[in-house]
Amino acid sequence: MLAQFQEIFKKVMEYIVIILMITLSLLVIVAVVYRKMGDSLSWYDEVASVMLAWLTYYASALAALTRGHIGFNGLLNSLKPAWRGPVLIIGEILVITFFILLAWVGWQVLVILEGDSLTSLTWVPTRLTQSVIPIGAALFVIGQLLSFPDMWRQAMSDKGIAGHDDVEIPDDDPANSLEEARP
Repeated sequence: MLAQFQEIFKKVMEYIVIILMITLSLLVIVAVVYRKMGDSLSWYDEVASVMLAWLTYYASALAALTRGHIGFNGLLNSLKPAWRGPVLIIGEILVITFFILLAWVGWQVLVILEGDSLTSLTWVPTRLTQSVIPIGAALFVIGQLLSFPDMWRQAMSDKGIAGHDDVEIPDDDPANSLEEARP
């Protein structure tokens, strides 16, 4: 059941990130075309910066789920298996605590911003644009918690946590030999 929820969460986050990327790209293209024609969209800068923030928060939640964010797996792998568990748990507690605090502060910001709106689009409430802070932080925590069981299994294994730098090149691969790689 956890794996099924994790897969659904991943798909939803992927769709959100893709939609935000496409929308932001189209917005930039339209703004460039307008500027080339000698006109400009008065609201472009404000909306594009908000969309970039949204993309950053939602993509970070997806990265937490896939453990694609910056990590120190080499440090964890260098520890004896008996130490990996406690160090991993301490790291997880620190990260999750930070994002819970971020969500709480983000919520406080929303309360303060009640009644404010964007400068260029006065009909758009600032609370809507800044809602990404508590929502993104909560999604990050969910992603971190959903990916923790797999991270724990890897950390407790003899091999440790697999990372992108752990890719092995087969012995018969020309990249292993400088002599074979030269023309």
